[in-house]
Amino acid sequence: MKNTALTSTHIALGAKMVPFAGYNMPVQYEGINVEHQAVRSAAGVFDVSHMGEFILKGDRALDLIQKVTSNDASRLVDGKVQYSCLPNDTGGIVDDLLVYRIDEKTYMLVVNASNIDKDWNWISKYNTYGVDMRDISERTSLLAVQGPKAAEVLQHLTDLDLASMEYYTFRKGTFAGVDNVLVSATGYTGAGGFEIYFDNAHAEHIWNEIFRVGESAGIRPIGLGARDTLRLEMGFCLYGNDIDDTTSPLEAGLGWITRFNKDFVNSEKLEEQKKNGVSRRLVGFEMVERGIPRHDYEIADSEGNVIGKVTSGTQSPSLQKAIGMGYVSTEFAAPGTEIFIKIRNAAIKAVVVKPPFYKTQD
Repeated sequence: MKNTALTSTHIALGAKMVPFAGYNMPVQYEGINVEHQAVRSAAGVFDVSHMGEFILKGDRALDLIQKVTSNDASRLVDGKVQYSCLPNDTGGIVDDLLVYRIDEKTYMLVVNASNIDKDWNWISKYNTYGVDMRDISERTSLLAVQGPKAAEVLQHLTDLDLASMEYYTFRKGTFAGVDNVLVSATGYTGAGGFEIYFDNAHAEHIWNEIFRVGESAGIRPIGLGARDTLRLEMGFCLYGNDIDDTTSPLEAGLGWITRFNKDFVNSEKLEEQKKNGVSRRLVGFEMVERGIPRHDYEIADSEGNVIGKVTSGTQSPSLQKAIGMGYVSTEFAAPGTEIFIKIRNAAIKAVVVKPPFYKTQD
């Protein structure tokens, strides 16, 4: 099992450590609910250094990205980030990812930890463009500082104007006295905040500096457990649960990142699917009756016929109700539709709703 540069720090803080995507990762420190509310109300720090980072560089770097991703990366300008996915050649998704445009010939792709090798091999297979590809995952640390007080806390450590950074943009500069740090504003919690990319050698120093300046704001270390409940409240997909090699981006509600103004892997078949319609859709739902939906629980109609399967579910700490996501036959996908989750041989009533479940305050 791999460690991040901060594994010993998490253990010293008393974190409960679990294997995740081949890494020894903190799932919680004080408890998922406490950590979840800390991010919603103040700020929290996630060590997500297990994520993968690839640098693609060269005259035809954009051509390669356009071929392997579903979104239109030609719309990017320097300092912009784009959410996208890597379609496979059978209608599913190799991975979802972020595309950072460093400059006209240089891009950074951020991929899921469990898919680093798979993604690298997949992209390499299509690299007939002579693009220089570098996997910098092993030497790169990544902290996500999320919450309404994140900008206020982090501004003490950098000259970058964080408050003016728009969603899905990034800048490079000095952070906590360290040069060449990349700070982005993407987020996976719906609570606002930033991601900080830097060399492993600076991990402990940067972690300690963030907590030094954030102490008065009530900043806390946050584990992967609260990361999951926070992202689910926003209806964000988790690879391996809500999307995978068998789920089409159109079934998953990711038509908005599937652009047919260019040729990409399997684009013809996906365009045909868009034209003909899909037989199932990923939906959000709230439990009407008491019960917590879990991954792989069956979803049924009022007659007891199985119409789908739960992909993610939890008791929402913010809403104090059980919520979930799952694939259902298209005729049951409209908001307001009554469905039933099979929990321990009982059919528990739920209703389809349109995510996000948690409405952020602008």
